[in-house]
Amino acid sequence: MVSIVVPVHNAAGFIADTIQMVCGQTYKDWELILVDDASTDGSADIIEKVIKGQKKRIRLIRLRQNGGAAGARNAGIDASSGRFIAFLDADDIWRKEKLEKQVEFMEKTGAEFSFHAYEFGDENANPTGKVVRVPATLKYRQALSRTVIFTSTVMFDTEKIDMGIIHMPKVPSEDTATWWRILKSGYVAYGLDENLAIYRRPKKSLSSNKLEAIYRIWFLYRNIADLSIPESLFYFGGWAVRATLRRL
Repeated sequence: MVSIVVPVHNAAGFIADTIQMVCGQTYKDWELILVDDASTDGSADIIEKVIKGQKKRIRLIRLRQNGGAAGARNAGIDASSGRFIAFLDADDIWRKEKLEKQVEFMEKTGAEFSFHAYEFGDENANPTGKVVRVPATLKYRQALSRTVIFTSTVMFDTEKIDMGIIHMPKVPSEDTATWWRILKSGYVAYGLDENLAIYRRPKKSLSSNKLEAIYRIWFLYRNIADLSIPESLFYFGGWAVRATLRRL
């Protein structure tokens, strides 16, 4: 079974469609764990209405205080019971065959940790045609210069990976920090180069997005990877080139 963990914070405009999208997956052996992170827009009430009658398969966890995506995902991980754990953000889109193809891929390769290609979408999740391709495998040093692992494409096999290591720290870019920690410990991430998801990109200031991304990656280099300034600059150069090309 796949345990699907979805952090929910003020996602009233998306969450009903997200639940229906999961229900439409061609792979049927799953449980959906929705973790409401103290939403103020009625997201939890919408979830309750949508999942009425399906509570054995779809669960809602309500957090009293907003702790961010890391805390919400960790609560979902702790509540999971499936062999596989997959992450999905409330506003992202999965192709209907995503779970089926990724589980098959993990069983075929024996991967403990996998991710797949995805496509950028606009604020309405309409595909833009810009697909991010992924390598067949990704090791720690390779990952430092490319943030190619998108959270809504990740899946873990909990029979082969320590559950504790997939919990996320409460830091900027907690997802990337988690992938690096896992890879640094010796695991290898396997990439399925098939576009099975759409990353919704809301309208925001491109300049502020870039500045925030630079701050976050530098924080990760210095505080998570514990790299020296010269090492950080070296990997930052590779990251900047790849990040620019990915968005052209």
